[in-house]
Amino acid sequence: QVQLVESGGGLVQPGGSLRLSCAASGSIFSMNIMGWYRQAPGKQRELVARINRLGSTTYSDSVKGRFTISRDNAKNTVYLQMNSLKPEDTAVYYCYAEQITGNYWGQGTQVTVST
Repeated sequence: QVQLVESGGGLVQPGGSLRLSCAASGSIFSMNIMGWYRQAPGKQRELVARINRLGSTTYSDSVKGRFTISRDNAKNTVYLQMNSLKPEDTAVYYCYAEQITGNYWGQGTQVTVST
């Protein structure tokens, strides 16, 4: 079994920054994809960004140029640096990881962008 533990969420003013972290532990073989999804109230969960083991990244159009995803393979940890945050970025952010044994989700961390 694999566990994903997120940290770094919170309340921030518009234009501010936050950094999310997600550490994987347990029966890890080789995490192929790691990434972040988010779900706002009343909306479907959507991809924010993902990164493969070689460092290739994908971003949703809504966060391109503002968010940066990175990972530390030695620590099985993925990060999401979020800059120029907007109220519409408010959501629960979920860490996601994929390896040969299956797909895994974290418990979620709340990000609220508000004055």
